[in-house]
Amino acid sequence: MDWRAPVIDYCERQSSAFWAEPANALSNFAFVIAAAAAFNLWRRRGGADYPALALIIVTASVGVGSFVFHTVATRGAMLLDVVPIAVFIYGYFLLALRRFFRLSTAVATAITLAFAAFSFFATTVDALNGSVGYLSAFGALLIFAALLWSRDGQRETARTLGAAALLFAISLFFRTIDRAICPAFPLGAHLLWHMLNACVLWLLLRAAILAGPRRDDQARPIQKANEPTAA
Repeated sequence: MDWRAPVIDYCERQSSAFWAEPANALSNFAFVIAAAAAFNLWRRRGGADYPALALIIVTASVGVGSFVFHTVATRGAMLLDVVPIAVFIYGYFLLALRRFFRLSTAVATAITLAFAAFSFFATTVDALNGSVGYLSAFGALLIFAALLWSRDGQRETARTLGAAALLFAISLFFRTIDRAICPAFPLGAHLLWHMLNACVLWLLLRAAILAGPRRDDQARPIQKANEPTAA
């Protein structure tokens, strides 16, 4: 495979020039903004949630990697786009199983590997303008939201994941129609995929951070069973 081969897959790109996709490139800064907002929340929660911090860093790398891809636009640069996205999807899936559903590390890892294998085979289906591979992530969001809705104390998380799923469905729609609308709208709709997905990742990060540990939780002494509780 020629990693230097140009990739011209979007309405906006009409040549292999570096700045042929300004809207698609610049819209990736939405991911950086989402990561910054999540980092601010992470700090206000005490800065003790390192799995969430890792996903915040990955979110920023999604924006940077996609910016590079939509400017350099080669097969090699495409890896900088798709790899961070995959890391976020599977990393968040694993964290959700551990944090929201309290599964053991072994069970959560096994389920995540099975999910990753299913998602990989889904990418071999050439349909929906290459969006088929993301349907498994959309389905996982819906299932997680539905399961959490029935759990005590988890409805707020369920609402957040449900809102993320709705936004993700809309963003998938715009990604899917990008090529189809080229004759009528040369700019395309891929930039909306970026901006809406940045909102999706912010919602997911917020849910994970709010459900995660706080530094004051770790510092609080363990109360003995015979000690009175505070009112």
